[in-house]
Amino acid sequence: MDARMTRRGMLGTAAALAALGTGAAGASATPAGAALPPVKDRGRRQGSYEEQVLAAPGDWGVANFRIPALAVAPNGDLLAAFDKRPVHGDAPAPNSIWQRRSTDGGRTWGEPEVVRAGNESTVPGEKTGYSDPSYVVDVENGTIFLFCVYSKDAGIWNGEYGNDDEDRMVTSANLSVSHDSGLTWEHRSVTEVAKPEDCRAMFASSGAGIQLRYGAHRGRLVQQYAGFFRNDAGGQDVSAYSLFSDDHGETWQMGTRVGTQMDENKVAELSDGTLMMNSRENVRTGRRWVALSHDGGETWEDLHRDPSLVDPGNNAQLSRAYPDAPQGSAKAKVLLFSHADHVPNDRVNGTVEISTDDGASWERKRVFAPGACQYSVIIPVGRDEFLLAYEGEQETIMIARLDMDWILSR
Repeated sequence: MDARMTRRGMLGTAAALAALGTGAAGASATPAGAALPPVKDRGRRQGSYEEQVLAAPGDWGVANFRIPALAVAPNGDLLAAFDKRPVHGDAPAPNSIWQRRSTDGGRTWGEPEVVRAGNESTVPGEKTGYSDPSYVVDVENGTIFLFCVYSKDAGIWNGEYGNDDEDRMVTSANLSVSHDSGLTWEHRSVTEVAKPEDCRAMFASSGAGIQLRYGAHRGRLVQQYAGFFRNDAGGQDVSAYSLFSDDHGETWQMGTRVGTQMDENKVAELSDGTLMMNSRENVRTGRRWVALSHDGGETWEDLHRDPSLVDPGNNAQLSRAYPDAPQGSAKAKVLLFSHADHVPNDRVNGTVEISTDDGASWERKRVFAPGACQYSVIIPVGRDEFLLAYEGEQETIMIARLDMDWILSR
């Protein structure tokens, strides 16, 4: 807990959530074989946080793993994807996208499944790689989408203009699609949509995208991107934008880009259907960029830094805690934000913050990793339950099951 948090602030957040039916009063019965409910202290439940290693350097003979992504599959399985990095590097290293699956609510995880395999060949013109996964789940028809970078001989830093996937100096946008809860995948390209001619390089923000639940754009799938765009001064702007689909992922469109110093960014649907973008800074001042969209990610406005969200220049995750809550309800206003709560440039102090007012203020925080914390992602997986993945010490990918009681407890 942040020492700056007042007791009044703590009680206010807890009381607000208690009124929504969260915590002990809103918890479902413990299923057979599951862990017993956490002990109480003076009648107040302390919550549960259970953490384990998902992938560590040397596991399965692999040098390095990075970049976690999370999803709840349509069949109820939990999915965790990440980069398998055989030579310990970003694109254009010959990385692959691996996935592990839990069929018991995150208590145990199966062996890695290959979503997209890179080619580790040293023969010129043969190397390929796939990096930085992000899931989007269509809950209406049971389809899973996984976005990632497709690289050949160039990565983000030396990629060239153009969107020809055959050009080995062009970084491309891969989209993998599963109709059976991630057991099998088909692959396609969205490079022509995600990378217009004035864009030198782009990538999907890793972690998790969303499907809209409210209003005229209900059912829309939204995945966030960051791109390096040519500007009028002869330099480049780093902008954020959405790729979205209104036909269950058959076709995708690119929204208007926003900002000039953006980076990896995430989006959440607020209680009135507005989208809130939260972005890492490309030029680091220690705060996060925020923008709003009133048309489902097609355009953005009110770009500003949020002075209350400290950040060292790191990928983070913004998620609505209760995505199925009715539009306009108090529960629909609850947001979670996982990040390294530290000023530049140290990626430490992994923290979950909570807002009960659509992100207008962040009222409480709970540290889950006092030490190293690079990329993180948090998603809801059940009533008052959440799944968190983050990069800890030595870039070990950790995964944790936690509940709202733990977030609210001291």
